[in-house]
Amino acid sequence: MRLVPLGEKVVVKRLDAEEVTAGGIVLPDTAQKKPRQGRVLSVGDGRLLADGSRAGHQVAEGDRVLFTDYAGSEVVVDGDELLIMDEHDILAVVL
Repeated sequence: MRLVPLGEKVVVKRLDAEEVTAGGIVLPDTAQKKPRQGRVLSVGDGRLLADGSRAGHQVAEGDRVLFTDYAGSEVVVDGDELLIMDEHDILAVVL
């Protein structure tokens, strides 16, 4: 199944959490923080402007992005945990 977000929403899949620290310590699942990075899977049509046209997105499908801690709504689709968030919750694109 594919999610197609509406308007200025984007669908993001979180990247996997780091299991080993920089010093080489292996972290158990309970100590791992949810990563604030993800991959954009799908984008909506864009924000609706006053004249009825749509503003394009600054991110595209496949972009690796950083987002805020409490960004978006978590949904599970076909066993995958995804986030549906507003584009303004995205802080940066990682190149």
